[in-house]
Amino acid sequence: MTTATLADERIARTSTLAKLLKRPEIGALVAAIAIFVFFAATTEVFATPSGASTWLRGASTIGIMSVAVALLMIGGEFDLSAGAMTGFTGLVVGVLTTEYGLNVWAAIVVSLALALAIGAINGILVMKTGLPSFIVTLGTFFVLQGIDLAGTKALIGQVAIQGMSNVPYYDQAKSLFGSTVTINGGLVYASVFWWIGVTLLATWVLLRTKTGNWIFSVGGAQLSARQIGVPVFKTKVGLFMTTAGAGWLVGMLLLFTTSTVQSNTGVGQEFIYIICAVVGGCLMTGGYGSAIGAALGALIYGMVNQGIVYSGWDNNWLKAFLGVMLLAAVLLNEWVRKRAETAK
Repeated sequence: MTTATLADERIARTSTLAKLLKRPEIGALVAAIAIFVFFAATTEVFATPSGASTWLRGASTIGIMSVAVALLMIGGEFDLSAGAMTGFTGLVVGVLTTEYGLNVWAAIVVSLALALAIGAINGILVMKTGLPSFIVTLGTFFVLQGIDLAGTKALIGQVAIQGMSNVPYYDQAKSLFGSTVTINGGLVYASVFWWIGVTLLATWVLLRTKTGNWIFSVGGAQLSARQIGVPVFKTKVGLFMTTAGAGWLVGMLLLFTTSTVQSNTGVGQEFIYIICAVVGGCLMTGGYGSAIGAALGALIYGMVNQGIVYSGWDNNWLKAFLGVMLLAAVLLNEWVRKRAETAK
């Protein structure tokens, strides 16, 4: 074997390493495998079909939102109203159907329209005013939270929706959003399939479409993106609408799985979505990230959340784990990014 051949092989190996390191989701994949192995080895229920059913269900709704939030973060923005949106959309459907007799499918469409309108307003305010999206969506969060609590109580005299299962055509909507199938003795909820579908669609958009290029561009260098003709305004408003639409979807999944929704549903979850996206490889500064990575971040959260219960630990340790996971992910992402930049 000649010296030139050896040199070529070294170059090829380095190139492969560089490509691997550039994948944002690598760290989350390794962490997910390690956490699964740990809880599978230390508990009796975790890796069983019934055990997996529980943590997959929990991860699925978090995962849908985390993927949408990841797209927005790649585009350089944040949405702190995402959690409250899930409760808001469920309450809209619940109030319209149980109190005013509106057809359930019409109520679902109205709820979606309202969510998309709020997402558009968020995006327009951010782009027109130049205010940080953190501030704009924090304001939207409080508005939605107030509507969810005070508005619902004023309309129906309570803060939770009851009697959804008695609404005409409820079973039709439940078959789409809240049904289950049995696989190997364990229940798999519809939300899991929605989660997979959303992740695949988001990955395709990011990696195979012009829109995906725009998302990376506006997050990495907005001014340069505008100068080369990227529709920055349209892209960012669309991303806020996507996050709001994901909030609507999760709201429907929760409503038709449990047949009830409360005014505080989703409140406080917005930071979990961001953590999952960061754990999945998204940079806080935008321009870098992965939909698959965000989905894996949600899977990690779901496994740890339920694994702690199966292990008999104090559930409050979950908060400590989330903090450590966030800090570790930020440091790891920064290290991987610098390593990938230097690898040739």
